[in-house]
Amino acid sequence: MATPITGETKVAPGGKTPPGPRGGMLLGSVRDFRRDSLGFLADVARRYGDVTRYRMANMTWYQVNHPEGVRRILQQNNHNYGKGTLTKRVIGPISGEGLFTSEGETWLRQRRLMQPVFHRQRVAAFGELMTGATLAMLDRWEPLVDAGTSIDLPAEMALLTLDIATETLFSSHVGEEPDVIARAVTTLISDVSFRFEVPYYPPVRVPTPYNRRVRSALRTLDRAVYRIIEERRRVRGGGGDLLALLMDARDEETGEAMGDKQLRDEVITLFIAGHETTANALAWTFYLLARNPEAEHRLQAELASALGTNGSTRPPAVADLPQLPYTRMVVEETMRLYPPAWITNRQAHADDEILGYHIPAGAFVMISPYVLHRHPAYWKLPEKFDPERFSPEHPEDRPRYAYFPFGGGPRQCIGKDMALVEARLILATVAGRYRLRLVHDRPVEPEALATLRPHGGLPMIPEGV
Repeated sequence: MATPITGETKVAPGGKTPPGPRGGMLLGSVRDFRRDSLGFLADVARRYGDVTRYRMANMTWYQVNHPEGVRRILQQNNHNYGKGTLTKRVIGPISGEGLFTSEGETWLRQRRLMQPVFHRQRVAAFGELMTGATLAMLDRWEPLVDAGTSIDLPAEMALLTLDIATETLFSSHVGEEPDVIARAVTTLISDVSFRFEVPYYPPVRVPTPYNRRVRSALRTLDRAVYRIIEERRRVRGGGGDLLALLMDARDEETGEAMGDKQLRDEVITLFIAGHETTANALAWTFYLLARNPEAEHRLQAELASALGTNGSTRPPAVADLPQLPYTRMVVEETMRLYPPAWITNRQAHADDEILGYHIPAGAFVMISPYVLHRHPAYWKLPEKFDPERFSPEHPEDRPRYAYFPFGGGPRQCIGKDMALVEARLILATVAGRYRLRLVHDRPVEPEALATLRPHGGLPMIPEGV
């Protein structure tokens, strides 16, 4: 057992100093974290309790492992916990002052402007587009099914959700810009993962060969997005896609609309925050179904009952989703075991106390859905895939923040409803036509980068239902 940084009895202003592993003399716990990020976080929670403290090189981190502590950070005292210098250093050069990184009055104004854009009725309007893109992918799979050829499922899901993100943002635009944007966004999302894995790499402004490629993608993205915005303003309209809705949004108090720079930042934020997280959630969903035949069989039975016509299953529509409760439960249980946004960082503006422990001003604070979603104090058989946990007929007695795949409080993911609609429509469309079989029986390990990915890909073989 590692030597604690401090004992639990030392008293600091406003509470005790949390315990935690001492780590190495120079790097602290960096090597342990880099070797197995998920294992390290889970081990720290298990050994040191609800609030822990450890050093990562020159930074001290406070890891909070209790639902009430998470509620304190995300909801009760959320004004004290900003995005912080680390998040802004990694994401800021790409997303600018988008909703993910902005704070204070800027964030509040943008949230007010954008909230109506993601109203459930608006989201439902994109359902047909989501299903249509999925059907096009399945048509492309047909020769592979006939040949028994495997597919790399995470890559397929990433292409699909990128197509959907591009179409929902720019559906009415005619030209090559959406493809250009998609390629540039892929490069930039890879950069976010890279900087998460190698946090001490020089910032984008330093002209290393790698950074020059990133800056080139960023310039390409800016040119394409600004060109579309300029064209939309020139023709005074542009259809019902998300960009058009964002351009039409007005602040209820001032009547102001977004400027070009703010539109650009929000478009990039939606791309980055949206498509890869949904793609990874879907990849893990099909992996878990393949490893749990009973759950897969129940899903197939629900789809046949709700969508079956003349011996086949028709594609789902948004109106069908209330008749697909088990489909929703499968998605929710997948995001419990493999939350795409597996870690959330904040930085304290002022001193605070969480569960009796002192959090000093300027401290980096971390919460992990992955850790809380598998915590045995709040989940029975936490490693088991059991969609019934989310059945309305059998609710489990657990605290609100034992489960928070989309965050919580005022900054809960604004695209939550859209992501859940997209994931359920894709799952129902694919599962209504194909079963996906694992190429090998070896467990697939998660890779914890910017999102939680299946390490080494996930080859699967589609077979007709």
